[in-house]
Amino acid sequence: MSALTKASGALKSVDYEVFGRVQVGFLSGVYADADCPLVIFSNQYTEEEARKLGVVGWVKNTSQGTVTGQVQGPEDKVNAMKSWLTKVGSPSSRIDRTNFSNEKEISKLDFSGFSTRY
Repeated sequence: MSALTKASGALKSVDYEVFGRVQVGFLSGVYADADCPLVIFSNQYTEEEARKLGVVGWVKNTSQGTVTGQVQGPEDKVNAMKSWLTKVGSPSSRIDRTNFSNEKEISKLDFSGFSTRY
């Protein structure tokens, strides 16, 4: 990540929270029926996309039925992840909205990879 970081310039950090609903099925170990607003992302898809884009941070399912986390990396890569969190998500998700907060430039990464928190 360090060579990529140096080549890409400024580092950025942003917190996020994604709101929506899941379809019927089994995601992240939680069974959800069609009317239950539980987990909207399978964290596996979020981790895979983050690794593909080359960003670091974390993702966590909340008890309110949202997904929250933090993304760090080169500005262009963070912006690409923000777009994915807003428009794409996991195959079974329906994204109603994504809130971003604490967006700032950072001097170094706080994480070495992307992981799921419990």
